[in-house]
Amino acid sequence: MSAAVAVHIGLATDRRMSHVSVMDVPTYARPLFITDTASNIEPDLAAKQDIVQNAIDLALAVGVETPKVAILSAIGTVNPKLRSSLEAAVLAKMAERGQIVGGVVDGPLAFDDAVSPATARVRGIASPVTGRADIVVVPDLESGAMLVQQLGALGDSQAAGIVLGGRVPIVLTSRADSPLGRVASCALAVLVARAAPWWRGRPGG
Repeated sequence: MSAAVAVHIGLATDRRMSHVSVMDVPTYARPLFITDTASNIEPDLAAKQDIVQNAIDLALAVGVETPKVAILSAIGTVNPKLRSSLEAAVLAKMAERGQIVGGVVDGPLAFDDAVSPATARVRGIASPVTGRADIVVVPDLESGAMLVQQLGALGDSQAAGIVLGGRVPIVLTSRADSPLGRVASCALAVLVARAAPWWRGRPGG
């Protein structure tokens, strides 16, 4: 990515670049977009705003109507001692105020709340996102990379990877990815390139 983000190359915009893994999970009824899994190590709140928007734009580009976005933390309630839960709540409020557009955003949510309706019901979490998230936003790169690896190694899932936020979509796959995953990543890039010019900046920018 060093060449892509170099200032003189001209691929950078005012949007933070971020990576999205699109997972085909056999036990989940819809594609699962996981971000950021390979680009931003410990993103701050401003970076997470762009990470969320990039993922929403990708989901819209591939035909997901009004993507449901779960901002993940270890728990489904705000804890002042847990930074990820605080930032999740702020991101949800930012979406409510129009600073993130195109999707329904909620958080903090634990991963199982985001993908399991039964778990969310047991915990009493009522949300349009719980149990049917299209996008999950992880707190940092470590948690995202491990989640994708676990779904692949133990869940028989296939992944495609793409970087968004630059002037063009960038295919970024793992050395261990299958040929199918590499082809799927290229297909995602084509769909994004044909979509609206999301790379021009963040909402209102």
